[in-house]
Amino acid sequence: MKTYTFRAIIEPDQNKTYHGFVPILRGCHTWGKSIEQTKKNLQDAIKCHIQGLILDKESIPQEEETFEFIQTFSEQELSKRLLTHV
Repeated sequence: MKTYTFRAIIEPDQNKTYHGFVPILRGCHTWGKSIEQTKKNLQDAIKCHIQGLILDKESIPQEEETFEFIQTFSEQELSKRLLTHV
């Protein structure tokens, strides 16, 4: 049996709720009042999206080898970079 893995991102939004999406599945977005609710809603949204692809006889996108990381910079580091590149 084939399994599928999708990278999902959950971010806080302006309404003090959370926005969840799956980058490789265009249009697969949802939200929730909490991270846990958004996770559940994402599971439902992913399943629905994939079922739609199957019904439309479209291929299911697969993540290639991806590497994701978060970069953090201090204001001081950013100021130095701007001065050295100006």
